[in-house]
Amino acid sequence: METIPRWTRDPVPGTAEYEVPLPEGLPGAASALAAAHARVLTALSGEPAGHHDTLSVTVTDGILRLRYRTDVLDAQAAARIAGYHLTALTEPDRPTLLSEDELRFQLDELAGPERELPDRRVHELFEQRVALHPDAVAVVQDGRQWTYRELNSRANRVARALLARGLRREGVVAVVMERNPDWPAAVLGVLKAGGVYLPVEPHFPADRTARTLARADCQLVLTEPGSDGNVGRAARKLFVDTAYAEGHSDGDLGIPVTADQLAYIYFTSGSTGEPKGAMCEHAGFVNHVLAKIGDLGIGAGRTVAQTAPQCFDISLWQLVSALLVGGRTLLVGQETILDVPRFVDTVVRGRVNVLQIVPSYLEAVLAELEQRPRELPDLRCVSVTGEAVKKELVQRWFDAMPGIRLVNAYGLTETSDDTNHEVMDRVPDQERVPLGRPVANVRVYVVDEDLVPVPLGAPGEIVFSGVCVGRGYVNDPERTKAAFTDDPYRPGERLYRSGDHGRWLPDGKLEFLGRRDSQVKIRGFRVEIGEIENALLRVPGVRDGAVVVVRSAQLVAFCTGSEPVGADEVQGKLAASLPPYMVPAVVHWRERLPLTGNGKTDRKTLRALAEELDAGDSGAPETAAERRLAAAWAEVLGIHADRIGRLDHFFDLGGTSLSAVRLAVALDRAITLKDVTHHPVLADLAGLLGAPPGGR
Repeated sequence: METIPRWTRDPVPGTAEYEVPLPEGLPGAASALAAAHARVLTALSGEPAGHHDTLSVTVTDGILRLRYRTDVLDAQAAARIAGYHLTALTEPDRPTLLSEDELRFQLDELAGPERELPDRRVHELFEQRVALHPDAVAVVQDGRQWTYRELNSRANRVARALLARGLRREGVVAVVMERNPDWPAAVLGVLKAGGVYLPVEPHFPADRTARTLARADCQLVLTEPGSDGNVGRAARKLFVDTAYAEGHSDGDLGIPVTADQLAYIYFTSGSTGEPKGAMCEHAGFVNHVLAKIGDLGIGAGRTVAQTAPQCFDISLWQLVSALLVGGRTLLVGQETILDVPRFVDTVVRGRVNVLQIVPSYLEAVLAELEQRPRELPDLRCVSVTGEAVKKELVQRWFDAMPGIRLVNAYGLTETSDDTNHEVMDRVPDQERVPLGRPVANVRVYVVDEDLVPVPLGAPGEIVFSGVCVGRGYVNDPERTKAAFTDDPYRPGERLYRSGDHGRWLPDGKLEFLGRRDSQVKIRGFRVEIGEIENALLRVPGVRDGAVVVVRSAQLVAFCTGSEPVGADEVQGKLAASLPPYMVPAVVHWRERLPLTGNGKTDRKTLRALAEELDAGDSGAPETAAERRLAAAWAEVLGIHADRIGRLDHFFDLGGTSLSAVRLAVALDRAITLKDVTHHPVLADLAGLLGAPPGGR
């Protein structure tokens, strides 16, 4: 029957009611209503027997009355929820509470706009720009700069040198190089030859590098003198200088590369102890770079700062985006990044227009600007990614730089990097900074365990469909099957299950709510706790082990065994197979690990124990300099000053190179990063700091 809803105002301030007639002849209305209401609350909360203190429902004389809080729900949301109750009452076996209109809205209207992609790959779009302005500057680092013509020439010679060594279509080439002008020539050369780019950082442990090359079936390594020490003999090496000197033609190759051809592989941490290599195709790569160009305002003559390490997937768009539109890429070395004043000066001198950094580094930049205010006359857009950005940080940014846009970027390596952009020119109204809407040609669904979309505003798993979705994990069918599947709503298209939880906001933007598993972010890198724990169990003398995260950034390991092994030895063994950011800062030995009632490791107890042990008893700070330093440590490490003793070690408390940079800024450059590295104990470092004005 046709229902005619109507609105009434409840006499209780701050609430309202929505009324809708029920269909005639519903059996057992009271019990059915209770079951329907429970199902709706479960759907809205994302938890069994869900609870929702913002609404209640009653039925009187065949009228369903939904009472709701007006500070939480608007009229449109209340009408939708009333509709869920009607569906639950009239169609109890229907797999979703969503109406056909809402289901179609979520599947179609919340997707990114459709945009036709050019029938060109990234390297071909670059070649078009070379033809348009060959003598424009393409890449800059310190005193070196290469024109478009020179970069293209070197990349073509690299490509031909790779082909001369037997590179075939979709052959994997590891690029093991520092971030210098030869690096973009190497990347473009691999793509021009029809190969697959695999970044490997020179300082990664030899064991991890070997496992990465083996997993990817990599037979060729493109490298440079000084960067090849950990490569081993599993693959043939080609030094980039050798490729330049072999006399190959420097003209474009014209090798056909299709949109569905593999472009690159990025390895991320894996829960089984083995890194997993996410494979992405050229169409997704092009789509992502074009989204960056459009949303961040990258154009001819604009300068993009390349700041990310090679194994961080954002490094790729930072490297190539400006080169597709007639701009230039400014390569910023790691030593510069670790010196915030020098970094800010580099941004100013390099006339950087577009910059992307992690939120924790933006905090350091803001602290520097607050202490030494200066103009950033050319900067137009700053993007933050890799970590959740807090609203307070956004507020600080716009207080300091009201004319410079801030973009919150969200995405995963498996989805060709960022899929959502929240472009801000002011502080958002919401408590959490949203992830924004999907970029062009990207579809995002928020679903339950059965991949059925959840009600708008309800929490669920964030999954992806469209051109962004990669091919899976290289030579890893089991983990590919667990994360990649067919899109049930668009046959023939791939869907990726991210493991991230989120919800749709009323304005159609996505909000991040957290992870469903043990994956964490450390210094912007995805880290699977399981991978660290598997490496821990391979350390001689360790019988059992667990790793927890405290203060959102510090990894703490707990080990059991017949005889305790020194923390330095454990860390040294882990460093032989894990990158530095995955090595726990603290190692504790216990007789046994605490267990939950069902026999699993009690991580909640371990986290509390880690916090308690961190407090330690290393003596309270004694001098004015020690007390000042302890207060600064507390600020940058996010712990209470009372928990810091004069014999505590900065890096054992969770300090990193980045937090050491922030410490130097907080102390008005009275100490340097080098001082913190060489004198990490508080009492020793305070001796360099000296007493503040006023003495002890």
